[in-house]
Amino acid sequence: MSRSRSRTRRPTLRGLFTRFVAILLGAIVAAALIVGIQVPLLHPRSLTHVTFTTIDVTSTQPLEWPKVGSAALDIPSLGVLDGHDVAVVPVASLTKMMTAYVTLRHLPLGIGQSGPCHVVTEADVATYEEMSGIDESSVPVTEGEQLCEFDLLDGLLVHSAGNYAVMLANMVAGSNVAFVAEMNEEATALGLTGTSYADVTGYSPLSVSTATDQARLAALLMRSPLVRSIVIQTSVTLPYAGVESSFTPDVGIDNVIGVKSGRTLQAGGCDVMAMKFLEGSTTHVLYAVVLGQEGGDLLGPAGEAALALANSAVANRLHYTIPRDRSLGEISWGPRHVAFGVTSSHELWWWPARGRLRVRLHVRTFTSPIRRDEIVGTLYVRGAVRATFRLRALGALSPPTLLERLR
Repeated sequence: MSRSRSRTRRPTLRGLFTRFVAILLGAIVAAALIVGIQVPLLHPRSLTHVTFTTIDVTSTQPLEWPKVGSAALDIPSLGVLDGHDVAVVPVASLTKMMTAYVTLRHLPLGIGQSGPCHVVTEADVATYEEMSGIDESSVPVTEGEQLCEFDLLDGLLVHSAGNYAVMLANMVAGSNVAFVAEMNEEATALGLTGTSYADVTGYSPLSVSTATDQARLAALLMRSPLVRSIVIQTSVTLPYAGVESSFTPDVGIDNVIGVKSGRTLQAGGCDVMAMKFLEGSTTHVLYAVVLGQEGGDLLGPAGEAALALANSAVANRLHYTIPRDRSLGEISWGPRHVAFGVTSSHELWWWPARGRLRVRLHVRTFTSPIRRDEIVGTLYVRGAVRATFRLRALGALSPPTLLERLR
């Protein structure tokens, strides 16, 4: 009798156990399904709203191009090169920039060095007398005088000494004809397509160029520390001629640091002016070139026109500041949001001639709390200026909980 009852209880216990396991497994599966459905609700993805979409600043100061002749503006470090009424015209003593450039290509010279020397001959004295007789720029020389490369470059670039140009050409190439050929070869190699030389001084009206070509050449020449140290001088002391003043207008004032001027009846007044200016904390050099100026002694009007162009170029630049605390957009979860901005204030400088600036913001997507000052993305500025800035959260923000979302 007891054995029969035992056999009856065992199937009943097994059935209860089976039902329990089935119920437990069902609960686990149901819970997994519920959790799987609710996880996205527990960690919603953030949304981004951008308010900073463009930089559009209009300059109130137009460039002051000369009323006559042609002109160019070059700021090599900023990629600015602009021309006005550009034409192939005689360039007078601006030719001597190429004379100096070719000389230094053959006979490189550093500050404090004198270079090879030339003993003045009877023919050199005759050259001076001939130039002086036709009012071509030159300096007195005497037979037997020793003039080294540095002396010749000093007189050439500061006082525009044509007879020094002749001596340099003979020193480098053996003759002026051979040197002129090298000048033209160099102009071609440099891509100065509007430039052609007929002499080493520029007295010939057949020595021609364009304002943009002369701006580019001046910038190349001024890469030489020696040249920069020479053309900034207001006067120069030469071995026999003594003190000779610079013909380049405004050197040493108004941040003008060179470069070269020239004048003939055919060329009019010509000036290549180098001027320093600050862009934020960075120093740049611009080159203002004017050709074919009229009136007075020709050099005066050329200097005035170049200075006006240079000053207007500095005033013409556009400036835009992105402050550190400025909101450029927001990251949000529903009604909750936090602003973002750059990690530090930034200044942007550019010229209208270089076009407008475009901006693009890339902001991360978040599913977890955002801390104050956490890096949240990147700001890209493209166009005349290319820059990349990091973006930071201007406050803290947490995503809503499931309970808050279900309310």
